[in-house]
Amino acid sequence: IEAEAAWRCLQSVPLNKTAALDLIDSIKPFLQWQSTTAYIKNPPAEYADLVQKPVDVAAGIAQIEGNLINNVWQKEYDFGYALYRLLQSTHDGHLTYFPDVIFKIFTWGRPAPIVSVSEDGKKLPSIFLYSDILAKSGGADFQPSAITKINGEEVLDFLYEFSQVGSLQDRDALWNNMFYELAQVSLGTSGSGTGSFSGGGRGRVIYPGPKTDFTFANGTVVGYTNYARVLVDFAGITSGEDLYKNFFVYPDTTFDLANPTVDAKSTATATTATSAAAKATPAPGYPVPVIRESHNLIGGYYLEDPAYADVAVLSVPSFVGIVEAELDFQATSEKFFALAKAAGKTKLIIDVSANGGGTILQGYDLFKQLFPSIDPYGAADRLRAHEALDLAGEVFSEMSGKYPRTLDQDPTIVDIESSPLNYRSDLIPSTGQHFTSWPQKYGPVTRNNDTFTNTFRWDLNDPLTLWNSGGIEVTGYGTRANITTQPFLAENIVIVYDGYCASTCTIFSELMRQLAGVETIAMGGRPNTNIIQAVGGTKGTNNFPWSYIQSIVETTYNFSTPQQKEEYKSTELANYDNYLWALRAVGSPNINARDGIRKGDEEGMPLQFVYEEADCRLFYEGEMTVDVSEMWRAVADVKWTGRKECV
Repeated sequence: IEAEAAWRCLQSVPLNKTAALDLIDSIKPFLQWQSTTAYIKNPPAEYADLVQKPVDVAAGIAQIEGNLINNVWQKEYDFGYALYRLLQSTHDGHLTYFPDVIFKIFTWGRPAPIVSVSEDGKKLPSIFLYSDILAKSGGADFQPSAITKINGEEVLDFLYEFSQVGSLQDRDALWNNMFYELAQVSLGTSGSGTGSFSGGGRGRVIYPGPKTDFTFANGTVVGYTNYARVLVDFAGITSGEDLYKNFFVYPDTTFDLANPTVDAKSTATATTATSAAAKATPAPGYPVPVIRESHNLIGGYYLEDPAYADVAVLSVPSFVGIVEAELDFQATSEKFFALAKAAGKTKLIIDVSANGGGTILQGYDLFKQLFPSIDPYGAADRLRAHEALDLAGEVFSEMSGKYPRTLDQDPTIVDIESSPLNYRSDLIPSTGQHFTSWPQKYGPVTRNNDTFTNTFRWDLNDPLTLWNSGGIEVTGYGTRANITTQPFLAENIVIVYDGYCASTCTIFSELMRQLAGVETIAMGGRPNTNIIQAVGGTKGTNNFPWSYIQSIVETTYNFSTPQQKEEYKSTELANYDNYLWALRAVGSPNINARDGIRKGDEEGMPLQFVYEEADCRLFYEGEMTVDVSEMWRAVADVKWTGRKECV
């Protein structure tokens, strides 16, 4: 429907102050697990200057509470939007909460995707309608005209501001994510589609106004009516009050943690949509693959041009978020490397465009397939230290000591044993040995006026690794310990980024760059000639869904003595006695649980706040938005043939 009609509808939903305050109370405990809160509030100067400004999350929550108490808002939307934007403003893609009023009733879009491309790869990029670039590529006999204004505002000013609605941290990555991109489109509904400007990704959350008017360099002005997608049944709804009663009223969600009467798992995930992604057709704009995973999560390609006869391309737009794809994902890269070597390919482009992460150990595995002789320790992990974690860790560690460390037992026990809250699960980074007690792992250590656990790293020889890896054995360990052949020399590999790389992608990138010395090329970015970062998404190494945190707390209670349960009443654990946060969320709320701390960093700076420039930058050109192999050829030209130069 027309966006303006949907907007008027949302604006008519009245605020229930009491319910809003209850929601804030139910959210607060989970924010204790966010590992970067102190650094978001007080980031390094370079980060604050070049990346994002400080955000005080606790002060922001307090301000929202104050606005509710003081009757500043009368509309449910104003409250929900303020809550959403507070967490979004941290630009940590692992810190998410989508309130029902923001994401349950409507999402938003513009009918005209745009792109930012350079005329020749040297001139600064301009903004164009993607439809014009597509038509020109298809043989249309006109010259696309650049957009100079959007809704009467200078196009660059408009887009600089709008880009900040995204989840990424880096400003050039946020810029790229506004535009149509083949890699995102290849992922279907799990990607950010045609760009945030047209309503992909986080752009779906932001009301774009009733119309979008484009002014072009040739003087033409074209207007489009923006739209809203309707996500609920409006039968019988005639007012904002009706909408509230039907979709924003929930039963009492408090319960006794010591004597639960509801199923925590089913309640905590009540509003999470979980369905297996449909198998994808070959991605538009991609050449015929040598081999591809059926959901387009990974694929191998050759460049059909004699000038690139020795070049192979591995496209990795995801590190898997689909259970049934885990084994196939690993097998696809393994088979492709063998096929490429047999075909005489000696050079490898790894394209991680659109890669927002996935299964952590898939990142380790792909690195070990490429560099089997290197110990995959590039960064250690740590958790934020707080009372609830400490109490849960004591119980998890004590329980784990009563059972063998094997997969062949009750899944609840395996889940406890394999958790980072069991000190036996991880290694001490400096020695490679196991911790000997929970206090030894927990610490805490003080950094930046906050407390953290001691650092730890994965034990990839652990028999419980399969529980955390999606079912794969990491190359170089277990039954795959005999894989020792390196398929490509490090100097013959290059990684190309669009800035979207986040989470597991950043783990893989860290291993490739820091341990193997592989070079990087960053695509696109704002229209200037500055060198830019390659990685633009969250560099946190593990998110915890709030439902998982809830299960940690309830498991702690379930395996505690009556005396311990009584003692918990005066601790942080007692604050997790309300499921309202789950019922009022769309999708799965998350926090960033683990910081990545680079090997040898004695200051303990999270990689999230480390600014790192790419080795090279290239502008997107028009044909690259239609045929991804044009981008791969440009990468090969700048890396190996010398036909192209970095910006």
